Amino acid sequence: MDLSTRAVDIVELMDDPDADDEALGRTYQRFGAVNAVVSRPGRLYRRDIRPRAASGRRVRVLDIGAGGGDLCRDLVRRLRRDGLQADITALDADERAVRWASAHDDGAGIRYRHAFSGDLVAEGDTYDVVLSNHVLHHLDAGALRTVLEDSRALAGPRGLISHHDIARSRLAYTAFAAGTWPLARNALAGSFIRVDGLLSIRRSYTPDELAAVVPSGWEVRSHLPARLELRWEAADGRP
Repeated sequence: MDLSTRAVDIVELMDDPDADDEALGRTYQRFGAVNAVVSRPGRLYRRDIRPRAASGRRVRVLDIGAGGGDLCRDLVRRLRRDGLQADITALDADERAVRWASAHDDGAGIRYRHAFSGDLVAEGDTYDVVLSNHVLHHLDAGALRTVLEDSRALAGPRGLISHHDIARSRLAYTAFAAGTWPLARNALAGSFIRVDGLLSIRRSYTPDELAAVVPSGWEVRSHLPARLELRWEAADGRP
């Protein structure tokens, strides 16, 4: 497998407008368990969400490209456990994702929007935290530029932007392939998780590649396991 460059021309199965609805639903359903291991949402919560929510006001969070909404639901659970409050918006341009996520809200009270980030900019929305998970690798150069510009517009005067994704590497590909292989015939059966996960890694940036294409003022950070974060923070850095 050639991982020397981004495989920008491949398309993930779940992005196919004719994708099987049942398989797509099973994929959304299993994202929570997969992302709990791969994305480590607890780190995002402890570092960026909880300190802002603990300031005594209701923090506003926007998840761009929220998919099945698993990250948003995870944040709500953690906030409620700690007695904190937030208004969380799950945004996705795919109506299928929004429909599934809203039907599986499970009392989280998340606001679901079928729209583009530019639509929220036009409405004058602002948020304390703008984030995404596994979105950057889906974007071509123009779409990436647009999402970053929109993110800056949507972050309030003390806002934080934190876009998370996979970091492409041979280790990431091999580890995901090996880790999901035993589950392919049971826990992940009938979903797109394994195939699309491997395609995602092939489409993803390395930290150096991402740093080379983003505007000044953005910081690229590397995290374990095989993660990258594209971050922008208001100058004073205070919640």
